[in-house]
This record gives sequence, C-alpha cells and structure tokens, in this order.
Amino acid sequence: MTTDINFDQLRKDANDIFHAGFTCSESVIYTIRKAFDLDMSDDAIKMSSGFPWGLGGGGCICGALAGATMCIGYFFGRSTPGDPSNIRCFELTKEFHDYFKETCGGTCCRVLTKGMEKNSPERKAQCTKFVEATVVKVAEIILRELKKDQDGE
Repeated sequence: MTTDINFDQLRKDANDIFHAGFTCSESVIYTIRKAFDLDMSDDAIKMSSGFPWGLGGGGCICGALAGATMCIGYFFGRSTPGDPSNIRCFELTKEFHDYFKETCGGTCCRVLTKGMEKNSPERKAQCTKFVEATVVKVAEIILRELKKDQDGE
C-alpha cells in the first residue's frame, strides 16, 4: 500500500475508468484501489456492480456514494463480530455522506439525475463530477485517518 497520492492523477484515473465503461461505484473502488496500490481483489469491484443508477436502476442511493462507503469500510471496517471499530467506520461514513449530500445536492440517484436521460451526455458529465469529487474526498479521509493511526491519535 502507498499513501503517496497524486490527486490530479486520482481525478484523471476516475474520469478515464468511468468513461471506459465502469459505472460510478465500480469506478470509485477501482480508482481508490489503484491510487493506494491496494492488494484488493477484483471481487470488491464486482460486489459494487449492483449499486449504479440507485441500486440497479431503482433510483435510490447514488452508486458513487455506495462505492465510497465500501472503500471506507475496507480501511476502517470490521470483520469480527463485536469489534468496536465499526463505530469509527460509521463516523467516517457519516462524514462522507454529509459531504456528498452538500457537495452533490443529495444522495438519491433519482433526485440527482431528475430530468436526465440515463445515457445522456448531460447525465454522464454530472456523474463524472460526482465520481471525481467522491474519490478525492474519500482519499482525503483515508489519508487523514491513516495519519492519525500512525501518529497514535
């Protein structure tokens, strides 16, 4: 793993993979994995494939927000029942949620894309901005929290 993140490259990678055919959630996970040089299986990307267009087209949670939540969980989640680390994960996820809601104007795909055709250039451009903003903010949160861990805070 690396923590030497080039934010210009991060944005470019998110944009490139999103326009190459990955969806919002897949693009977020792919880009964070690449930027941090994580030993993360492609299965994580596969696990996010149902999130786009508001949970498979249902219009609910934005896939970029869902992908970001998965990334935060990867770094700060738990794998053992009863492990209290989920509290930190919840706090960081809520922080990201609030940022996303304020920055993007909501969290629900159908609200964010109201009046836009699914494959329209207008929607693709807007979702590109959401994906780029997501990977940047998630990387900032991860880096900040890893530094706290390293500093013993």
